[in-house]
Amino acid sequence: MNLIGTKWKPLILFHLLEGALRSGILQKKIKGISNKMFTQTVRDLEKDGLIYRKVYPVVPPKVEYKLSDRGKSLEKILRSLDKWGLEDISTN
Repeated sequence: MNLIGTKWKPLILFHLLEGALRSGILQKKIKGISNKMFTQTVRDLEKDGLIYRKVYPVVPPKVEYKLSDRGKSLEKILRSLDKWGLEDISTN
């Protein structure tokens, strides 16, 4: 839980299940997250070995995130949480 037990980490990881995403696109998929919180969260996930960050040497800078093998190992958990959330919304 220390690795993914915040409000934003599971959301970022879930969106990366479909493949690598550019920083701006990933952030737009997560409604309500501030720039500061997004940056802090992806840095934590990278430090914990759950995602990779790739910086392309272009102007303007292009940054892409993708799941590491360790991050991919959370897929069943993340999909189960998503399924539970969808079922909970439909019953309440």
